[in-house]
Amino acid sequence: MNQNESNLPMVGGIIAAIGAGVCCVGPLVLLLLGISGSWISNLTAFEPYRPLFILVVVLLLGYTGWRIYRPIEECEPDSACAIPATRHRRKITFWLTSATAIVLVTSNYWILWFA
Repeated sequence: MNQNESNLPMVGGIIAAIGAGVCCVGPLVLLLLGISGSWISNLTAFEPYRPLFILVVVLLLGYTGWRIYRPIEECEPDSACAIPATRHRRKITFWLTSATAIVLVTSNYWILWFA
């Protein structure tokens, strides 16, 4: 198995999480950059797609977790999956990515405390 191929779901998950959080994180980033105005509250173009993005995040990260935590016996010999150090790095990357995705997906609920 190609090493890049197994990283695609994780990358896709974080991109979908950014899509899910862009309606809430976008205005905050603009405020942090010093850009303000009442028009910032109208940056909700992606809001109707939020549930779809969240579903994609859950599916892609679920698939990635299943691939990372599968038994080592299911890996092809000499593949990246069969190397313990690579598996460990992928697990760390998976959990960091998942934490980032959770922050972005849930930003709609906690971002109000900072605005």
